[in-house]
Amino acid sequence: MTNSKKYQNYGSGDRIFCVVNGFLLIMIFIILLYPLLFIISASFSADTTVMGLSLLPGKFSLAGYRAVFEYKDIWTGYVNSLIYMAAGTLLSLTLTVCCAYPLSRRDFAMRNFMMTLCMITMYFSGGLIPTFLTVRRLGMLNSMWAIILPGSMSVYNMIVMRTYFQTQIPDELWDSAQLDGCGNIQFLFSIVLPLSGAILAVIGLFYAVGNWNSYFSALIYLTDRKKFPLSIILREILITNSAKLEFMDLDTSMALQERQNLMKYSVIIVSSLPVLLIYPFVQKYFVKGVMIGAVKG
Repeated sequence: MTNSKKYQNYGSGDRIFCVVNGFLLIMIFIILLYPLLFIISASFSADTTVMGLSLLPGKFSLAGYRAVFEYKDIWTGYVNSLIYMAAGTLLSLTLTVCCAYPLSRRDFAMRNFMMTLCMITMYFSGGLIPTFLTVRRLGMLNSMWAIILPGSMSVYNMIVMRTYFQTQIPDELWDSAQLDGCGNIQFLFSIVLPLSGAILAVIGLFYAVGNWNSYFSALIYLTDRKKFPLSIILREILITNSAKLEFMDLDTSMALQERQNLMKYSVIIVSSLPVLLIYPFVQKYFVKGVMIGAVKG
């Protein structure tokens, strides 16, 4: 009732803006949602060629998923990716908090200098070959650390978290904590982190998605198949099936081509499922954390 009264107080220009804005948002939502629904539908279809642009599978089938899960290594890849995601996210959040909190404190004398050093790494890097040589010299080749350690902290995420600490944690809390004999470490764990659930959830989601989709690092640093993440296993599945098409007759090649199409759609769903399952649990923090941490930077 209150919203309808507010809408009645709008002028004609405001009403037109609301209508046009609502229409555009609906259209954008449909444009973004359609590909996802199409991929889900196609992954359960027996023949993707007859679907066209329809969101309904021509004939329900699990052939694509059966073809993907025929590979025993896919379960090993799933476990490895979950380990890399969990360990990488925990390490990244720890490093981000440890860097963002001191830089958010106005009584930290070197914070401007340290912030400048962090900013430089956003625009300049050592490059692929020096990074590889560094990882090899540190003895991390073919290990989990080669995947999660080199890119364990994002300076952009650190800046967002630092801004959150600066704008949402009042200085009066630190003053009162000092009167009670609270030190920096105790203040961080007892007051700052419990009040920062929103930004921790958002940054954690960013890191989790990045670690789950990590592909290039594993391709460069890992040689043991037992340590391959899911992304590498799925890549091998698609490449193997593509190579087989070159040695088949026309009818068999067309059948395998259709099987490969089904597998592509199924692979997308299989690789995206964990992220889709995690997102609803942090969605309520997502907008709040991003907006609060992104202003007054």
